[in-house]
Amino acid sequence: MAILPTPVPPRPERRSFWTWGYVSDEPSDAEREAAAKRLADRLGEEVRPPPVPKIGDIALRQARLRVPTALQDWVSATDEERVTHTYGGHALELLRGLRGEFPNPPDAVAHPRDDAELEATLAWCDRNGFAAIPYGGGTSVVWGVNPPEHANAAVTIDLDRMNAVLEVDDVSRAARVQAGILGPDLEAALRPLGLTLRHFPQSFPWSTVGGWVATRSGGHYATNHTHIDDFVESTRMLTPRGWFESRRLPGSGAGPSPDRLVLGSEGTLGVITECWLRLQKRPVHRATAGVRFASWRSGCEAVRAIAQAKLWPANLRILDPAEAAFSAGMDGAHALLIIGFESADVPQGENIRAALALARGHGGLVEDGDVLIDDGGGAPTGRGGAVGAWRNAFIGVNAGLTAGLGLLSDTFETAVTWDRWPEFDAEVRARVGDALRRTLGDSARLSCRFTHVYPDGPAPYYSWSGVVPRGGEAERWQVIKDAATAAVVGAGGTVTHHHAVGRMHRDGWAKQRPALFADMWRGAKKAVDPGGVMNPGVLLED
Repeated sequence: MAILPTPVPPRPERRSFWTWGYVSDEPSDAEREAAAKRLADRLGEEVRPPPVPKIGDIALRQARLRVPTALQDWVSATDEERVTHTYGGHALELLRGLRGEFPNPPDAVAHPRDDAELEATLAWCDRNGFAAIPYGGGTSVVWGVNPPEHANAAVTIDLDRMNAVLEVDDVSRAARVQAGILGPDLEAALRPLGLTLRHFPQSFPWSTVGGWVATRSGGHYATNHTHIDDFVESTRMLTPRGWFESRRLPGSGAGPSPDRLVLGSEGTLGVITECWLRLQKRPVHRATAGVRFASWRSGCEAVRAIAQAKLWPANLRILDPAEAAFSAGMDGAHALLIIGFESADVPQGENIRAALALARGHGGLVEDGDVLIDDGGGAPTGRGGAVGAWRNAFIGVNAGLTAGLGLLSDTFETAVTWDRWPEFDAEVRARVGDALRRTLGDSARLSCRFTHVYPDGPAPYYSWSGVVPRGGEAERWQVIKDAATAAVVGAGGTVTHHHAVGRMHRDGWAKQRPALFADMWRGAKKAVDPGGVMNPGVLLED
């Protein structure tokens, strides 16, 4: 057993209220001006980025509560705290933040430092009927951390000071981790031990372990270990009725799993404070390749063949021709399949050659010189050519860069079985494409890639964008979102694969879940949260 008793200090800078992350993550004025110029050249008219408001100039309603003296060491109702905890990370939220629109901020923000302070905070909320909103990194894109509209008061509970790696079991390869730790801080703590969680959602630099567990985040692996679920060994959560803690086990067949209630609960049952996570050795053997396909459909068939062969590549993502052109600099006529293998112990040359044989059997084109294999020498793989271009585009999230410029863009993701896939894709493209043409006109763009792949089906991820009149973004976005939700659920897919439910997907989730499940969930919630204070309006109606 190796013990890591030193907590990670909280970030010294404040959180941004109009982009993901912190002040240092905000696009610079020069970057925003350059983005505006690119859009102006495309439109043939002048485009200027809106100014970023100062927090002191933002009008906020008066807090509807008074923080008790006993809680004031860690609970605050300052404008800065309330502004920086009003929104998550969806594009419309960031746009409202940039425009200084904060009609419904939390009334106070708590930063508990230990179990006792968290217990006191939640008891205060429960006694007074204040909505209690667990908050991790603030990157929710489904309206999962916003104060509810009809609460008599709302308290956001930020876990940023409960952010330590408490214990590492290097025999079982697991770690006990506090929920508020950020992804990079967790990996930095594990690196000296030669271990890694190896869970990298796109929000990795700014999101927390507790947020991953609460929302069932999807990470680095495109196959096999796709969700945080696969890494959770046990969980600990504070509810208004008390502590809920599961036994640490590698597996159990003893009835329904307690952890399955916690995973994906999105703050509606309690505040996740700790979990044991399964770790692995850091990989040293790697192999990557990019494969071109003249047909999107034949490329998808190649992905199915590789997934069903159960070779378990870490990366198995195919980009349609439009996505490959936009994100990987390709010709717009070919789809791009990115294949990557990694291991701490076993060379990966044979695995990638087996996958490439299957891809070539479905018409895939790849030169032997484009297959990169490293068996521990440290040679870079997946960094050059189209594969490297896509990697840079994927990692380089710069939320807020084009906010307020009249460019509207978003994504939606789902999963569906292989037997439904070709018709599903055609129906989604038809219905969402029609909505895009009606709302965005000729400027609309729609593309697709697979983020995760299973033996029984893919998880397609659609991206869209187009030009809108400034001030009309929300109305047009809603038309497109409604069309996307109706299309994916109606055609047999899930309303979300890894973005969570929140408030945004609540109605779509209601259409796909078993009819009795909502009553079962309400019963579970009433058992631990009889006052209904935990994140009201998320998953279920207020």
